[in-house]
Amino acid sequence: MPKITFLGAGSTIFARNILGDCMLSPALSESHIALYDIDGGRLDESRRVVSALNDSLNRGRAMVTAHQGVPERRAALEGADYVVNAIQVGGYEPCTVTDFEIPKRFGLRQTIADTLGIGGIMRGLRTGKVMLEIARDMEEACPGALLLNYVNPMAIVTGVMLRGSAIRTVGLCHSVQVCATELLRDLGMLEGVKSLRWKIAGINHMAWLLELADGDRDLYPEVKRRAFEKNDRCLASGETHGDMVRYELLRHFGYYVTESSEHNAEYTPWWIKERLPELVGRYGIPLDEYPRRCVRQIERWKRELGELVGDPAPTHVRTSEYGSWIMEAMETDVPCRIGGNVMNTGLIPNLPSKAVVELPCLVDRNGVQGCAMGELPEQCAALNRSNINVQLLTIEAVLTLRKDAIYQAAFLDPHTAAELPLDRIKALVDELLEAHGEWLPAYR
Repeated sequence: MPKITFLGAGSTIFARNILGDCMLSPALSESHIALYDIDGGRLDESRRVVSALNDSLNRGRAMVTAHQGVPERRAALEGADYVVNAIQVGGYEPCTVTDFEIPKRFGLRQTIADTLGIGGIMRGLRTGKVMLEIARDMEEACPGALLLNYVNPMAIVTGVMLRGSAIRTVGLCHSVQVCATELLRDLGMLEGVKSLRWKIAGINHMAWLLELADGDRDLYPEVKRRAFEKNDRCLASGETHGDMVRYELLRHFGYYVTESSEHNAEYTPWWIKERLPELVGRYGIPLDEYPRRCVRQIERWKRELGELVGDPAPTHVRTSEYGSWIMEAMETDVPCRIGGNVMNTGLIPNLPSKAVVELPCLVDRNGVQGCAMGELPEQCAALNRSNINVQLLTIEAVLTLRKDAIYQAAFLDPHTAAELPLDRIKALVDELLEAHGEWLPAYR
């Protein structure tokens, strides 16, 4: 009977989806599911929802236990085969609000701020601190477990675990499996596609759709024609649509990128500029988008939670999330392919070896094995490296507690460097470190 530990189980809807998927897998249906969270109220709500799902879908075959707070974390992890990581350190308040409001006073605007930029660096520092504590517990309680990391900043958190511990880790995002179909749907090209093929490689949130075909028919020429026409119409009329930044990156760099336009607007230096505010309107960039999403998600969660907790016979359809498919492949030795985030052990030769890269992976009883992809087109690798610089220095700060590595990560962030001089960036970092207080360790 496998043991699946879910860290951050207060994320009730996500826990329901991942664990519901597991219950629909014969290889996982009799698992011991250990739910862990620091919030007792939300933990109990998730326990009730997962238990009802177990009774309804699974005839009660899984064992569900709940564990609250750091003192019970070891018990939750003891003997685990798989650990799903969905924690959020610092929450919407106070930390996410801080990540947006202090940079705004310095004239630095952001959209999502969970992957790169000043917000991504701070989120990486506070999450990395907790992940190293979890790693020490795992090394003693479940040293052979696989950590399935769903937490952003994906490359930083995954890199901290891979470089700072002995724990097997794979980072999992939602972007890869939907990238090609959503692009074709947006351009009115999905209908009639019979045998969709795609190839994606790069880094998390900036992986590249290198190939796109229907059987032997290359779809990229028509994708580019339609994407450029759509952007040109909007730029001429003053209207916008939700993917203008990605279509412009496609126009100038030749390849479509996996994550959304609002994300990629803050990964590069060309879109959000205090001295050129018209760019934000022209390309439909939603500033301060993540705080708005947090407020909406909190309200939606309150509405949906009542329905979930009060449903005595919930149903579930297995999702496209990779988590259950990975566990099933490792339990049965029936291989599957995923898009995963792993250490770059020569898999993409023109990216740094210490980088965490996102690419196709084979999963079987041996675990998650990245597939060699060869070199990326040089312009795509160059954009990746501009983000990897920030990731590596943030990881360095987590592992060494060097304050200068935090400054250097911020100095090298593409958007931050395009807006602020070195002394202002340093002052911004100092103010953020002070505001985060005990959420962070002491840096030297």
